[in-house]
Amino acid sequence: MNQDELKTQVGQAALQFVVPGEIVGVGTGSTVNKFIDALASMKDQIKGAVSSSEASTARLKALGIAVFDSNEVAELAVYIDGADEINALGHMVKGGGAALTREKIVAAQSKMFVCIADESKLVSVLGTFPLPVEVIPMASTRIMSQFAKMGGQAQIRLKDGKPWVTDNGQHILDVKGLQIQDPVAFESQVSQWPGVITVGVFAHQKAQVCLLGTSEGVKTLKF
Repeated sequence: MNQDELKTQVGQAALQFVVPGEIVGVGTGSTVNKFIDALASMKDQIKGAVSSSEASTARLKALGIAVFDSNEVAELAVYIDGADEINALGHMVKGGGAALTREKIVAAQSKMFVCIADESKLVSVLGTFPLPVEVIPMASTRIMSQFAKMGGQAQIRLKDGKPWVTDNGQHILDVKGLQIQDPVAFESQVSQWPGVITVGVFAHQKAQVCLLGTSEGVKTLKF
């Protein structure tokens, strides 16, 4: 089974966590796109969604699913999103699609985070995938030097030769060479650096469940 088929499998499996009559939190990325497509099959059973990116919002609306502003919703029953890496405790690295800030906001207002991923994303230590960090542009160089002191090599993410601009109008640093042994402490530390908007370690907003697509089917991991 190829990676695309695994993503379709976990996207459909995530429907079991959608609460009828509620608003569902929806993440961003290629795996989430499979979930959004599957969600269209039960769109008449839900009120709508809160989305973590302009791209997901457009896809949801195109399928006839109402999208609410996060400020209109006090609490979400469930948030469903992918991950670039996830460990055995449900801590994740996220932000490969540059939506990490809005993803963390929606995750924070959700009672449950369900991660959907293929088995290649399960790791023993976070950090092999370059860590995304959304930053205010004027702080980029200083933040890059702070990561260098940790042994990380940070570079500005580019698109068409220019710095990638997020939905929030900011830039992304991708940091290689890190071994994140204590994700909770790491997230707390880096989040306090002036100019950091969001670090792509999701440890305070970790997953409670991971639906992992494998060649033997979907495995459910609970944390």
